[in-house]
Amino acid sequence: MALTILHLNDLHGGFGPERAAVVQALRDENPAGTLVVDCGDAIRAGNLAIPLRPEAVWADLAAAGVEVGTLGNRESHVMESVFRRKLEGASHALLVANLFHRDGSRPLPDRLILERAGLRIGLVGAMVPMVTERMATAAASAYRWTPPIPAIAAVAQELRSEVDVVIALTHIGHRQDRALAEAVPELDWILGGHSHTVLAHPERVGRVWIAQTGSHGRFVGRYRWSPSEGLLEAELVPLPAPRKP
Repeated sequence: MALTILHLNDLHGGFGPERAAVVQALRDENPAGTLVVDCGDAIRAGNLAIPLRPEAVWADLAAAGVEVGTLGNRESHVMESVFRRKLEGASHALLVANLFHRDGSRPLPDRLILERAGLRIGLVGAMVPMVTERMATAAASAYRWTPPIPAIAAVAQELRSEVDVVIALTHIGHRQDRALAEAVPELDWILGGHSHTVLAHPERVGRVWIAQTGSHGRFVGRYRWSPSEGLLEAELVPLPAPRKP
């Protein structure tokens, strides 16, 4: 069977129930064969902002049928309490292979395996490093980030023998996605974000497909693919403008 992927990134809080309903309708065309993902910067609050209430976008993403995603810089913070506050209300799995507590433990998982369209799908996530060991801010941060490409490579190499499809969910930008595809041929797909790149058609680097949908919820990427036949369909589906309050 062919797998259908619905891909969102860099919503910046600009989603809303109307857009969620369109994505959900696309998913409902073939729920057993469709995977819905988000690739970070979903929330409205900025990098250093402290949200006063749960971000509405989390409920919208749940209504759209999003099952798994990664984080963007907007969802990060050096303080653990604020970091947790930013994620309050998120109901889908969040994967970040290059994020660690100061003590070396993981606040979020690095991978997930699920089944769709008769395929075992291995997913790994990573984001742009916000605080590294070498930065002065490391002394004040509850978290450390490592380079994303080696982190994804380590997980993808482990997943490859266990699954039919390996997908990286990234928030590192288009240029880094290209470098990732060159460095990690074990991947089948890179679903990206961060650079707000509009790829009207997925780009292929080696055997790896790269996709990104721009920003602010203008489009949802819809890709139909199978391991045996390759890419069958690809389009950016326009989403309606959100209603003004």
